[in-house]
Amino acid sequence: MPVRGERENMDQLSRRNVLSSSFALAVGALPLAACSAAPASRSKLSKVYVFGTIHRRHLASEAYSLAVFEAAVRAAQPDVILTEIPPDRVETAILTFQRTGTVDELRTNVFPEYTDVVIPLSKPQGWRVIGCAAWTPDIARNRRAALKAIEQDPARREQWAEHRAASRAFAKAVRGRSDDPRFVHTPDFDRLVAASREPYARHFDDDLGAGGWTHINSAHNALINAALDSLSGQGLRVAITFGTAHKYKILESLSARSDVILENTAALFG
Repeated sequence: MPVRGERENMDQLSRRNVLSSSFALAVGALPLAACSAAPASRSKLSKVYVFGTIHRRHLASEAYSLAVFEAAVRAAQPDVILTEIPPDRVETAILTFQRTGTVDELRTNVFPEYTDVVIPLSKPQGWRVIGCAAWTPDIARNRRAALKAIEQDPARREQWAEHRAASRAFAKAVRGRSDDPRFVHTPDFDRLVAASREPYARHFDDDLGAGGWTHINSAHNALINAALDSLSGQGLRVAITFGTAHKYKILESLSARSDVILENTAALFG
């Protein structure tokens, strides 16, 4: 069970008292203006930790259990957590927990890092939860159907084989350490992920439309950047929590911003 009741330092409590009591923020329509804005001072920059999560594997992993994840998030002391939940699902997820003590929202329920850690602790820890996932049921259904058609198309056998070979090479390279947070939060891991997704994106992006690797990550990052724009200039601490495969794309996007400091997430795991 997650450990509760850690002492917050006074500076963190003071900063969180300024935050709105709302737990959710709709960010899809916000402008992307802050990316080019010059920050007034270093103290006003957002301090950003990017967490790669392993979803249901947290339940079976000793190295990256929910308790380990929780301890690292607590150590980051975020004011705001940007999540792999669609913006229109966050409020429902939080309200069901407030009413029943259990998160009951279909998309959120597949992510124990949210149902067991982020949402239950949002009120006692004082962090705001924002949804930044661009997935929709239609995008997911269309992607599955397109991939099935590609796999069964004899004319695309070589493309599919290249994609599968890249996936197997990645699995071999990370075997035994794909749930080690000290490895997952390194540039080496990100380079391996990028190489494994390259044939998939090159061959199938156009077929998969909004669900293509390039397109869906661009959509996730648009929501992440919109949320960061809304927080810009306040000197807040922000945790971004997405599946490990998306992490390198998020870091690429954040590298273009002048209003954030990218913190060392790996250091949170000891």
